Amino acid sequence: MLRSDKKPLVSISIPVLNESGNLENLYKRLVALGVKMESRCDLEFVFSDNHSDDTTWDMLTELAARDSRVRAIRFSKNYGFQRSILANYMHTRGDAVMQIDADLQDPPELLEAFFERWEAGFDVVYGVRRKRPESWLLNNFRRVGYWAIDKVSEHPIPRDVGDFRLIDRKVVNVLLKTKTANPYLRGMIAGIGFNQTGIAYDRDARVAGESKFNVNRLVRLGLTAVFNHSTVPLRAASFVGSLILAASLIGALYYVVLRVFHPELPPGLASIHILVLFGIGLNSFLLGIIGEYILRIYLVLRADPVAVIQQSLNFDPSDLKL
Repeated sequence: MLRSDKKPLVSISIPVLNESGNLENLYKRLVALGVKMESRCDLEFVFSDNHSDDTTWDMLTELAARDSRVRAIRFSKNYGFQRSILANYMHTRGDAVMQIDADLQDPPELLEAFFERWEAGFDVVYGVRRKRPESWLLNNFRRVGYWAIDKVSEHPIPRDVGDFRLIDRKVVNVLLKTKTANPYLRGMIAGIGFNQTGIAYDRDARVAGESKFNVNRLVRLGLTAVFNHSTVPLRAASFVGSLILAASLIGALYYVVLRVFHPELPPGLASIHILVLFGIGLNSFLLGIIGEYILRIYLVLRADPVAVIQQSLNFDPSDLKL
């Protein structure tokens, strides 16, 4: 059953960064989707431009001029992918919000299946990547990363799931109340709860432009996920510290006994140096873990804006929230 007597509005949230080669095809498929679903829901297309340096904003300006459903905000600088999505959520109006990338690797047409699950009562519907057109090494790197994040997280995080999803308005409202300087949205949404389900699909290859996620950015995103949704590193620091302390006491006792029974042995200068250097390195590593958590506390207290809007299209100034 539909959630109200009137047609619901579905906002399609699309973060973009130098996607001029994909925008026209994306828009055509969104328009076709709107025609196909016009009897069931209304659509709006909300773009957040993460300060592109190609013609992406110019193309969005043209699209917004001829289609009032196209609404867009442009940031004053690149604020990162996750913050771009969160800022976009803040400016959607729909009863449900569908998140999709502009590279067309995730099919917009899957909204129909997402919408049916939402009508059936699910508050979060996410796409589960059955296969993706990437190298064997990168595929397995992602798989291991998803497994590790899920294992250390305080709550289950679906594996092989990106940011291709549909979420109910009440989920958006909860997200916007959450204070975090470095959001990891798939973890945040998984931790919120509500009724969630996944739909398996095959990801397409990118046709135009370049991927914004290299191995370095994937690692950084993975670390954000771990530090945002797990206390395992902090507990591991305490455990490893206690373990090293115990080993040090046993080692000290061993050397005392050895010296008593074998006074002719030369002093162990090399072993002392090794132990000192090992201790310094271990302490630095553990302090780094603690520093990551303290940094996140500091950034939350500093309360920087999620993003700063430089320009907007088809927005009333009073509707801008950044």
